[in-house]
Amino acid sequence: MWEYSDKVLDHFLHPRNVGEVENPDGEALIGNMACGDALKLTFKLDENKKIKEAKFKTFGCASAIAAASALTEMIKGMDVEDAAKLTNQDIADYLGGLPKEKMHCSVMGREALEKAIAQYKGVPVAVAEGKIICECFGVTEPEIERVVRENNLTTIEEVTDYTKAGGGCGGCHDAIQEIIDRVRAEPKPAARPKLTNVQKIRMIEETIEREIRPSLRQDGGDIELIDVVGDRVMVATRGACASCLVAHVTLKDFVEAKLRELVWPDLQVQEVSP
Repeated sequence: MWEYSDKVLDHFLHPRNVGEVENPDGEALIGNMACGDALKLTFKLDENKKIKEAKFKTFGCASAIAAASALTEMIKGMDVEDAAKLTNQDIADYLGGLPKEKMHCSVMGREALEKAIAQYKGVPVAVAEGKIICECFGVTEPEIERVVRENNLTTIEEVTDYTKAGGGCGGCHDAIQEIIDRVRAEPKPAARPKLTNVQKIRMIEETIEREIRPSLRQDGGDIELIDVVGDRVMVATRGACASCLVAHVTLKDFVEAKLRELVWPDLQVQEVSP
């Protein structure tokens, strides 16, 4: 018997957002008929390009249902770029954890979201094509590499928990171990030093003054920093920016992008009324 958190049980017994969104902006259907899991995800955006509705249909176990239900709740209110940054671990954490043998359900949710966003953008989905390592479940080398890298996996058993690879005949165990060894031998990027809140605010102010405000003023606009709460940067638009119909695009594609590049990669800009 699996040990499920209260939140997993709640989302399994009372799943949110079951069904399909009418005329969705993004949709994806993923599944592996060999292992019986399948998931369809659909979402629709509002006028500000934020996800206002997300629904799912799934064929799978309690963890698959709970993970899909949680995912639809998590992405509502997000813009597409932020939703694209969600990881399978984020889904598991939202649920208060999943049994290690069921982590592949969170991976399936992340894959469905990734594919739906790619479909919305009209770009080719990053399909994990490549040599099939696990013939029993059709798992490819790039799929295994990705879960090992993103989740810091160290054993064949963990790879099986996250992908089901190696859970059949076992003939692929040596190949899985070779992938683990190769990925773990990769040089790790240097950790970026953590900023104190005072340092973060100072750098945000300096970046706005030096890199952002001059460009906005060229077109008669301006921006004012209102507050910083965690990684949320609350600003108010001024001048021509305050009445611009595409101000939200400027905030996202220019202001937020600049702050993420020069201050901290997780910053999110939010427009507020002071």
